[in-house]
Amino acid sequence: MDSETAGKARHAAYVAEQSSARAATQAMASPLVKAIPPAVLALMQQDHDADVLEKQLAACAVQAERLGNARYFENRPPTRQECAEVVEKDRCGKPVTRAMQLGKQKHVLALQCAEAVLKELWPAPFSIEQRYRYYPNARFLETISREKEARLIAEGCTEELRGTLKPDIVLHGDRDLLKSALTLDFKFPCPDTNLPNWTQYGPGSPYEGMSQKTLYQEALGGQALLISPRYGIREVKP
Repeated sequence: MDSETAGKARHAAYVAEQSSARAATQAMASPLVKAIPPAVLALMQQDHDADVLEKQLAACAVQAERLGNARYFENRPPTRQECAEVVEKDRCGKPVTRAMQLGKQKHVLALQCAEAVLKELWPAPFSIEQRYRYYPNARFLETISREKEARLIAEGCTEELRGTLKPDIVLHGDRDLLKSALTLDFKFPCPDTNLPNWTQYGPGSPYEGMSQKTLYQEALGGQALLISPRYGIREVKP
């Protein structure tokens, strides 16, 4: 090997070493980076640091929180009393609190933002608000089309959707859209001093005793993380 070739080889090895070190540093600091499959992480790092994705998704949550609150409360978050206020009733006559109303509106804003971020930064397919039907005994998962979901809701046949799963974001590692590399859910606690938590399924649910996180990971595989305005992306135990 001549000196020029040897020099190029040493440089390539150095670049690879630095890239690995950078990835290791990010992984120690970031639950999102740790959860991304190595092959996808390598593709991402060809164009940008992987933690850019985490920062921008967290920024989507902050922006949605600010815009959602501004509609009703100008430049302040709602109080605990305001969060508990009943503002309307749903089609079934059940009360809708301000917290529920704000959460729904903020989700729309956050997911619009997240879709734009993922189109730019995620190098593989992703799904937003895809509804799934999961059969835990058979460990079988299938998708429900948006058309069928909309038709059932319009017909008032929501009982047929009972027990289905609808995570906010599913990041796929390849073209298998029934497998998750990473599942993300936005949470907008109201008041904002509450901690973001996974929904726990109670009596009457086919998943009684389980949490959203456990169910997502069992049904889709991959890690499941929360995104909130105050804490960004974090791993929250069920």
